[in-house]
Amino acid sequence: MSPKLKRRLKILAVIVAAGFLALNIIAYRQAWVMTHYSTGNPRTDKPEALSLSQKIKVVICGVNFPRPCNALRPDSVAPACRAITIPGTNGIKLGGWYCPAAPDKPLTIFFHGYGSEKSSMIPEARAFLDMGYSVLLLDFRGSGDSSESYTTVGFREAEDVASAVNYSRLNLPHRRLILYGGSMGVAAIVRAVAACGVQPDAIIAENIFDNMLNTVKHRFQAMGVPSFPSAQLLVFWGGVQGGFNAFANNPAEYAASVQCPILFLHGSDDPRAHLEDARKVFDAVPGPKRFREFPGLGHESSIVRFPKEWRVAVGQFLDEAPKQDR
Repeated sequence: MSPKLKRRLKILAVIVAAGFLALNIIAYRQAWVMTHYSTGNPRTDKPEALSLSQKIKVVICGVNFPRPCNALRPDSVAPACRAITIPGTNGIKLGGWYCPAAPDKPLTIFFHGYGSEKSSMIPEARAFLDMGYSVLLLDFRGSGDSSESYTTVGFREAEDVASAVNYSRLNLPHRRLILYGGSMGVAAIVRAVAACGVQPDAIIAENIFDNMLNTVKHRFQAMGVPSFPSAQLLVFWGGVQGGFNAFANNPAEYAASVQCPILFLHGSDDPRAHLEDARKVFDAVPGPKRFREFPGLGHESSIVRFPKEWRVAVGQFLDEAPKQDR
């Protein structure tokens, strides 16, 4: 090999190493801002709504996610609702709103999505109250009235699901529990079933993703940016920062442990959790299951866009779900 070629190869190796280091620095920064809520500046718009310059800034600097807060009171759901505090793991405090109805009807516990808090599920909660069910809306760690200021996109939040279920069984007068989750919320539910031994009587799963890597890839795709290797690096560093293997955050694997009846609600045009991703989770469930697709719906609440269809799908599911005593 000639000295000139050796020099060129060394220069190329330095450039490749520098580029890889830069990608890791950017990914580390992005992972941090996506999992640790900030205390200022407005929230970054959805990827589809960003201009080219904004997309470049997001790719380099990451998004901005202020800590999810709400200014509403419990009685904004219904007059009888009250605030409660649930002890979580490792000293974490979880805020919730409990709305009692007939004690012989099941309690439905609501778990919100990524970057949100419990008031985002008020429409669903009111619908369940109208059907005579008691409801409990929970803030995950880092959101609303709960302690902490971080998220693990469903991994550690499974412990919050287990804490809410344990609290409800010990302190509230309901024999049967229905768990309703949106996106990250349902990912936490199915992980709680698989990893924490949670045994609900039924689950309603809205906008579920199949695994952490795919949902991160979809966010890059929504910006028109290649996902490789940025998505892989972001998931890796997010797990390192949170002290867990983020590549193992796989609802499609957790679903194999779900034995209770489960209803999937999903939009045909969901850009965050693709329809085929939700189908993978559905296919993995061995127990009784239903799938309701909403045409033209994105990563959003189906009750807002399709209130009549939502009530029919949920009502039929609840009527036909086997009743199990605990």
